[in-house]
This record gives sequence, C-alpha cells and structure tokens, in this order.
Amino acid sequence: MQAFPHHYHVVAVVDSAATEVSLSSQGVETLASAPPAEFGGPGDKWSPESLLTAAVADCFVLSFRAVAEASGLSWLALRCEVDGVLDRRDRVTRFTAFTVNASLTVSPDIEERQALRILEKAERSCLVTNSLSATTHLNATLLRG
Repeated sequence: MQAFPHHYHVVAVVDSAATEVSLSSQGVETLASAPPAEFGGPGDKWSPESLLTAAVADCFVLSFRAVAEASGLSWLALRCEVDGVLDRRDRVTRFTAFTVNASLTVSPDIEERQALRILEKAERSCLVTNSLSATTHLNATLLRG
C-alpha cells in the first residue's frame, strides 16, 4: 500500500445539448452518467446517486475481503446489496441512510460468530461510509455452502 495521502482524479465532461456526462479517470474505462429518473433523467445510466450507493457496496465488499484475509477467514462468496435513502432535511437534499444487506457464504466448519464479527469489522472499516454523514446499518446473513 502507498503512503497517505492518496489522491484520485476524475474528469466529467458534458456539452450543453447533452444529458449524458462522460466520466473518466486514468487507466479505467470511461463511464456514462445521467440524472436518475427521480430527477427527471432517463433512468438508464449510472447517476451520481447510484454511483455513491455503488461505492458503499464496493467499499464494503473490498473491506470485507481485506479483513477476512487478515483474519484468516476462509469464505466462499459474498453478496452485498445496498439501499440508500436520499431525503430533504433542513432544506438540504442529501443521503440520510444506507442499509447494507450482506449475505456471506462459508463452509459448514466456519464458526458463525467469527464470520459475523468480520462482517461487522468490514462495516466499521469502510472508508466510504466513514467519509459520509449518513448513518449505515448492516444486516448480515450467514449461509452455508
């Protein structure tokens, strides 16, 4: 891992006649973005709202992977679904909550308590949710594979 601080650079480009925004960053594929249907957009592209919610899910999964590896937890699969709530409070529109629904599949010999503890640690370790003012709630389910 590189020393902190880390810096990330993204470029957003749109012309005055278009609704689609082109998002780019060095070394990754360009991504199309547009307003969500809730804000009058087409609803067929990633939006800032869906990208932020995806960042919560992605960060949780990657945090889990790192914590599980450091803890020596053997696991088979992880499915993470995130629901974000966008609301208007005190005349400011912002995300107020994220619910992380994580389903972890492990072999029958894995101790349930250890696996759930690692899921909870992943939630606490997620740098994206730690950077947001919205509350985060984890619903963890353990499945046997």
